[in-house]
Amino acid sequence: MDNFSKTPLYEEHVKLGAKMVEYGGFLMPLEYTSIKQEHESVRNKAGIFDVSHMGEVMITGVDATRFMEKLYSNDVVNCPNFKVTYGFMLNESGGVIDDMMVYKFNDEKYFLVFNAANAQKDYDHIIKTMKGYKVEVEDLRITCALVAVQGPLAVDMVQAIVEDDIVSLKFMSFKEVKINGETCIISRTGYTGEDGFEIYTSNENIKYIWSELLKNPDIAPAGLGCRDTLRFEASLPLYGQEIDENITPLEAGLGFGVKFNHDFIGKEALLKLKEDGIKRTSVGIELLDRGIPRHGYKVLINDEEIGYITTGYMSITLNKPIAMALIDVRYAQVGTKVEVLIRNKKVKAVVRDKKFYQKTYKK
Repeated sequence: MDNFSKTPLYEEHVKLGAKMVEYGGFLMPLEYTSIKQEHESVRNKAGIFDVSHMGEVMITGVDATRFMEKLYSNDVVNCPNFKVTYGFMLNESGGVIDDMMVYKFNDEKYFLVFNAANAQKDYDHIIKTMKGYKVEVEDLRITCALVAVQGPLAVDMVQAIVEDDIVSLKFMSFKEVKINGETCIISRTGYTGEDGFEIYTSNENIKYIWSELLKNPDIAPAGLGCRDTLRFEASLPLYGQEIDENITPLEAGLGFGVKFNHDFIGKEALLKLKEDGIKRTSVGIELLDRGIPRHGYKVLINDEEIGYITTGYMSITLNKPIAMALIDVRYAQVGTKVEVLIRNKKVKAVVRDKKFYQKTYKK
């Protein structure tokens, strides 16, 4: 375990008795009490996640916007300053190198946040793509720490430690604020389907923020286990499951993160895919018999494989077995009866929408 990186909050997790696991090259807390208990804390009150393992870079320079138009699938030109957008870095085939959040300060300054497991690959891709552009790329992975505070009580808890107003901050917006006298980036964003905030700060200040927030008895430390069950119920994708280098955003049902008004890498492939029509698409699946649909399980119709489960659980909030699946578009109509192969047993299921849980974002 000594070969893995540790976040600045590692010792705090150990003190709290967290079960630590390797994820994205880091030792991270899977759970502190139980996935179910932490999941319900976030849904009903609030939870705090250490997500300092994420990758971050700052793009600056006179060509920053022009460079982002090439690198990134979403529209940065028409994005207002201090707004966050979600989109993709794509390969030439339209497959997803990674999904990411882009924070636009102004036309010459962008803050990018991407997945820990892909951080080095993403950084290398950014460096390769920047040739010919007057930009600087600052790798902030070592110096930038991040916590996410999520849940219906998150706003009051976060406001209590922030010296500036954050109550009026809208979903997918951000600002620079003072916490403990230090300038931080705070955004009204998250990966749970609940209202909440993500706070970017220094490795030292993150310890103050963590300890101050946990003084409130209504907030629970939450691990990666419930982060996955929460994002799944909110139908949010996970790289390596809903998307990867062989799955396009259009197939994954994430076309809102792609705007065709600029020339980004992978654009031509996606335009051709739109013209030809997608052959597979992401759907919801609900089991009609007992069983739990897991990642990789085959989806069948009349013994013919039509796709596979990308993520599935016994939903903690809904208390029923549901999944997201990538299947042949011919069978994607809601109500289509299918079967899921679970340990060589065919379990009856039905195609449904992916609106498993009503998100509570502050628009």
